[in-house]
Amino acid sequence: MPKKNDCVQLKEPMSNIRKAYFARLIGRIIVLCASVAIFILKPESFDILYGFNFFKGFSVFHILWVIWVIDMIYQLVPVKHHIPLGSQKLFRQRFKPIREKINYKKVREHVVSTTMAAYKVFVIWALLIAVIGLLHHFGILSSAHLLIISIVFYVCDLICVLIWCPFRLIMKNRCCTTCRIFNWDHLMMFTPMLFILGFYSISLLVLAFAVWLVWEIFVMVYPERFWEESNVALKCSECTDKLCTQYCRKLRPNKK
Repeated sequence: MPKKNDCVQLKEPMSNIRKAYFARLIGRIIVLCASVAIFILKPESFDILYGFNFFKGFSVFHILWVIWVIDMIYQLVPVKHHIPLGSQKLFRQRFKPIREKINYKKVREHVVSTTMAAYKVFVIWALLIAVIGLLHHFGILSSAHLLIISIVFYVCDLICVLIWCPFRLIMKNRCCTTCRIFNWDHLMMFTPMLFILGFYSISLLVLAFAVWLVWEIFVMVYPERFWEESNVALKCSECTDKLCTQYCRKLRPNKK
């Protein structure tokens, strides 16, 4: 958490990246509504989920698959523009070390603390997915339902970023920029499809797992990049994304 008097909440113009994310949220809501409409009007489109049907025809879900894959690739490579710092802070290019010597003992204590909180989220999410899996096992939820649930999570992902995130209650992080689990998003979104045997779901899950694994390795190898007390770029006063609902900047001295 930022120290008292380190930042102040101000009304500022909406940043370009926040505007872009609101546009994405609208797009994701449209995707969800379209998916529900397809489920009602053309349910055979969901056959893409089974086996290797991915390669036997074309549907709008191929486009969605490509979008998801591109999003995940962006999380695996350093990108300077249009990608939030919260997602890219694992890379050296986005690391701004503090001027004084980094206290690695405190860094490790911070990482241990945030990792314990992160895996509380992991356990809660696993329980949720277990319930979804049981409903699928007993025939209450079909494979099509599982894809639609993943798309619901796709929408909720940006609601968490732009409006309100329940995971902050557990993580105790100030904002998405400092979030310990920022790049867990795709793995969490696609876990409902664990129970579908097909190229569509398996390919997404494998890539999402790769993104998660890279993130976790970097947390352990370069923990200083993930804490604002060792990485200046994560401080409120350095924020350029202004992606979250809490806008902060360093207090300026009063001018005479």
